[in-house]
Amino acid sequence: MSTKVVMEALSPTMEEGRLVEWKKQEGEAVAVGDVLAEVETDKAVMELVARAGGTLLKQVVQAGTTVPVSELVAVIGEPGEKVEGPAGPPADREAPGKKAAARTQPAESQATQPTPDRNRPTSMPPASPAGPAADTNGQPAPASRPPPPAAPSGGRVKASPLARRMAAERGIDIATLPGSGPEGRVVARDVEESRPTAAKAGPAAPATAVRVPAGQPYQDVPLSQIRKTIARRLAQSIGPIPTFYLTTEVDMERAREAREGLLAAGGEKVSFNDIILKAVALALRRHPECNAWWQDDHIRYWNEVHVSMAVAIDEGLITPVIRHTDLKSLREISAESRDLAGRARERKLAPEEYTGGTFSVSNLGMLDIDEFTAVINPPEAGILAVGRMAERPVAHEGAVAIRRRMRLTMSCDHRVIDGATGARFLQTLKGMLENPLAMVY
Repeated sequence: MSTKVVMEALSPTMEEGRLVEWKKQEGEAVAVGDVLAEVETDKAVMELVARAGGTLLKQVVQAGTTVPVSELVAVIGEPGEKVEGPAGPPADREAPGKKAAARTQPAESQATQPTPDRNRPTSMPPASPAGPAADTNGQPAPASRPPPPAAPSGGRVKASPLARRMAAERGIDIATLPGSGPEGRVVARDVEESRPTAAKAGPAAPATAVRVPAGQPYQDVPLSQIRKTIARRLAQSIGPIPTFYLTTEVDMERAREAREGLLAAGGEKVSFNDIILKAVALALRRHPECNAWWQDDHIRYWNEVHVSMAVAIDEGLITPVIRHTDLKSLREISAESRDLAGRARERKLAPEEYTGGTFSVSNLGMLDIDEFTAVINPPEAGILAVGRMAERPVAHEGAVAIRRRMRLTMSCDHRVIDGATGARFLQTLKGMLENPLAMVY
């Protein structure tokens, strides 16, 4: 008896998924737990696995198609078994946006070119430059590897979605790259290792650029799943939530001295953002009225502190969560924040790693932004926007002095946080950053 394969809800907020690539083809044997396809959810690229064994009798939808949760995508059964229902995608059925792309891309590039990068929100920090080439377990890539199996004539190059996106960003023809993945599949590290060669052709376009082909007045780019989610959640936030903003300026001289002392001691590198995350967590522990969720008919005040940190990715932004932030050391926060940010940019976070935050922090200081207002991530009741740390002339101990200063702006849900409540939280946070020893008490 055949088994229907449906689009599963692979994240708590997923309503539809884009089938990125089929990993099993029609007629192939399938075991329980085998990966059938890669699916782009609203937050990450995840695997759709088989819940029954047999033979993949039919792929009901094409790669690139967006499918609502619970809709049929494939059928598994016994060889020769008659498939009931849809006989498969019509030959002229196109994935969303394919026709638009055909108007703006050369025909010969459509088979291997991924959807162009989306605009990165200007309220988020950029992805950090890639480090040395490494495999998916963080180990250095081997100096050499055997050449990949030759792709069948006219066939599609085997490559991960991340590798295709990275190759497009760097202007690299992915078909020319040797693949180190299973069955010669091109993976992210293969693209990373090709950077010196690609650089000879000239500087690559920024990762955030949307490239409109010359001679075209515009280009229509279909929404990614994460961009759809961002649009929906921002509409839920900025409209219904009565938001007010509080701004304060912090003297960061002592925080700088404390960081330099930690760096001199060796070990895990601690950033200013790590120090801010720790201070925010400790301030929330002292002000639980800000560590809260709006729940329509009640307010949930959290005894645990789980700080979400905004991370920019190609398609938009995501907020990985550092759980029990108040109970972790600066070095633990530093290591975890780098790990979460790295995997967020690779779309490898599990749903439990980007949900459940109780308060958020968004830092644009590295982009030379003095101050800004961030949008609350519901059901959280507040978010802190961090500006750049800059030297400014200020009155200090009866004289004008040059001091490193930083502006913080807190967005507050007035249904949960009153003005004085938010001001007291910022006062505590400012005191901790201006006197880091206050964090040890």
